Amino acid sequence: MKSLKPAMRENKRYLFVDGENLKVNIEKAILDFMGFFGMSKVGLDFIKTNNNSAIISINREMVDSVRAAICVAPSKMEVKKVSGTIKGLGKI
Repeated sequence: MKSLKPAMRENKRYLFVDGENLKVNIEKAILDFMGFFGMSKVGLDFIKTNNNSAIISINREMVDSVRAAICVAPSKMEVKKVSGTIKGLGKI
């Protein structure tokens, strides 16, 4: 299969998130805040996860919505940094 042209690809942003049980809590927060359609538009992907931190990749247009979903969630999570590259986030 032929790859997409760079102009057709989805632009990603990377978020450094702190909290507990992040895989479950981030998905639940986005699903509760935006629903199934919003979750599909986000394009959520977990890059790295540790005990209390994670790097996630999302669609560029949905950064504000994801940050709002994480802030409104009942579990304690916080977005520490947003970057266009993984290297820009620093080390976990």
